Amino acid sequence: MLAMNKFRILGTTAIAIAASVIITSCKDKRSTGWEYAPNMYEHIAYEPDQANANFKDGKTAQVPPAGTIPVGFKRFDYPNNKDGYEKASLEVKNLLANNQKNFAEGKALFVTFCSPCHGMTGQGDGLVVQHGYPPPPSYSKGQSSRGGAMKDLTDGKIYHTITYGVNAMGSYASQVAPDERWKIVMYVHHLQNL
Repeated sequence: MLAMNKFRILGTTAIAIAASVIITSCKDKRSTGWEYAPNMYEHIAYEPDQANANFKDGKTAQVPPAGTIPVGFKRFDYPNNKDGYEKASLEVKNLLANNQKNFAEGKALFVTFCSPCHGMTGQGDGLVVQHGYPPPPSYSKGQSSRGGAMKDLTDGKIYHTITYGVNAMGSYASQVAPDERWKIVMYVHHLQNL
C-alpha cells in the first residue's frame, strides 16, 4: 500500500510538471525564454554618431579636453614649416642608445619604409624611381631641397622630415612610431657616410 502511494505521488508530480511545460511552451512562439545577463546582447552603450542627452551639445563623440595627450603619444612641438625644421635641427637629439640592436632595427625599418624611394644604400635609386618618379637626393652626395648637403642633416632635421614629409615624400608619422623614427635616423646617419 505504501509503495502504491509513492507511485501515485510521483505520477501526479510528473503529470503536473509535464502539463506546466506544455502550457508554458505554447504561450508565445516568439519568446526565447528566460533572459540571462540581458546587458550582454541588449546594447545600452551609445554609438559615437548617436545623439546623447548627457552632453550639452547633444553629441556622443566629444573632442578631448585641451592639453590632453593620447596614451602612448609623444609630442613633437615643432611646426611643419622651415622655421620648425631649423629649430628641430638645433634642439632635437636622438636619445636612443647607438647600439647594434637599434641599428639593425633601424636598417630593417629603412628597408621597409624608405628604400622604395631612397634605395637600399640611400643613393635615391629605389624601385619607385625606376618606374619613372623623380629621385630623392642621395644621402651622401645630394643637396637638400631646404638647403645644405644631405650628408650634413642632423638628427632633428631627419626626424622632422620623417614626421611631416617634404616635397614628394609624405608624412610617415602614422606608419612609423617615434622610437622607430629614431632608429631610422640612426641608420640614415650611417648611409650619409657611404
